[in-house]
Amino acid sequence: MAELPPLREVIARHGLSASKALGQNFLFDEQLLGRIAAIPGDLDGKAVLEIGPGPGGLTRALLRAGARVTAIEMDRRCLPALAELADAFPAQLTVIEGDALKLDHAEVMGGEPFAVLSNLPYNVGTALFVRWLGGEEWPPLWTSLTLMFQQEVAQRIVAEPGGSAYGRLAVLAQWRAQAKLAMKVHRSAFTPPPKVMSAIVHVTPGTMPEGVTARMVERLSEAAFGQRRKMLRQSLKGVPGAVEALDELGIDPQRRAETLAITDFVALARILCR
Repeated sequence: MAELPPLREVIARHGLSASKALGQNFLFDEQLLGRIAAIPGDLDGKAVLEIGPGPGGLTRALLRAGARVTAIEMDRRCLPALAELADAFPAQLTVIEGDALKLDHAEVMGGEPFAVLSNLPYNVGTALFVRWLGGEEWPPLWTSLTLMFQQEVAQRIVAEPGGSAYGRLAVLAQWRAQAKLAMKVHRSAFTPPPKVMSAIVHVTPGTMPEGVTARMVERLSEAAFGQRRKMLRQSLKGVPGAVEALDELGIDPQRRAETLAITDFVALARILCR
């Protein structure tokens, strides 16, 4: 296994500092990074996509686990440090300079199944997550998502009906996948420390319900939680047939979106997809 200099030394040598504009916060604790890399299970020989590797803290943990890593980084200041990692782990690391929001990840990964592990930049994390959860093809090419979020966002992803955290993210993450809170990470673990706590969410694909499209589930959840303080009869009136579908399912239109189970959203979508 390659002997690597401490991360702090790498960052100092390359004159790197976390960019607030890019939502960067660096992790230096290699024991913690190793624990994160272990969350999805054995990665030896597996393809892994990492977004925003920065100076390569999590990247080196993934490489040590035997993963074949494709890392997408838009901060070119970090490319020399990542190039050193690529030299230390021959044929294991591919670095792509670019914006992960603008790239086709399936194409980048050569069409083979891949796990996603990332300490996501805060400013693009939710957008990427929603994108990975979307689409009509299911199961997806990704085999699991292991992602660092602000703790508040992570709690919204794994939330159950009835609470204030339950909303669109929970529906999108859970209607055809399993989402769990894998680990909490204290703000002091980062440099610079963010103002909020962080947490890691682990998502694995489940079974796609029959007779339902992803687009309809997305549309219903967006409408319902876009006006979450309003009754369903009001928030869903912009979706043709949705209020009538509530009646067909025996759901009181005076209820609010956070009281509906995910199975209720799926049942509504199934009626509207007929």
